[in-house]
Amino acid sequence: MTSEVIDGEMQFYIRARNFYKDVPATDEGMMGDFSDLSNIDIESSREFLRKFVGGPGKAGTDYALDCGSGIGRVSKHVLLPVFNTIELVDMTEPFLEEAQNYLEEEADKVETLYCYCLQDFIPTPRKYDVIWMQWVSGHLTDRDLLIFLLRCKNALKENGVIIIKDNVGRQGCRLDPLDSSVIRDIHVLRNIVERAGMAILAEERQRGFPELCVPIWMIAIQ
Repeated sequence: MTSEVIDGEMQFYIRARNFYKDVPATDEGMMGDFSDLSNIDIESSREFLRKFVGGPGKAGTDYALDCGSGIGRVSKHVLLPVFNTIELVDMTEPFLEEAQNYLEEEADKVETLYCYCLQDFIPTPRKYDVIWMQWVSGHLTDRDLLIFLLRCKNALKENGVIIIKDNVGRQGCRLDPLDSSVIRDIHVLRNIVERAGMAILAEERQRGFPELCVPIWMIAIQ
């Protein structure tokens, strides 16, 4: 549980805010020390997304929400080619300001930029076909992640899907003190999804990253 590894909930969130204040609003800033892996990450995300949209019984392609969007790297390369309209939410204002330049001619497909921490954000009910959460679930405590998933569940349209893509530990939970995030193992994530009354449609480990990296998983839930 996150309560066992974080040093106070308030400090956990404050440290993350302070970390991202110093992160440049660039592709390199979004990928940390692994900017050379961005294309591999993007292609895997595209392939995973294709399984759940654009067909009978699948999610539609009208609206997507990019949670913890940063400057819009995932929005630009994964979501915008598929969805008619997207929205971005991130707690770091300079990232959202840069997103308007970074997304270039596709920026007119962005309806709203929300500057919120996810623990404070309430997405519009029954609005989204897909809600994408990449490298951000670990910035929420177990309790806040559960609450946010319940809000997202309420924000999905019929056949809508939430996709979580994040670092997944090999056992239990551990704190990454650099960016103040928690790395959960897959069993902890599954438990939180189950407690939210949702089902896992598919799980897939990111391939093509060096073995020294923490494993990354994509999880589609509904």
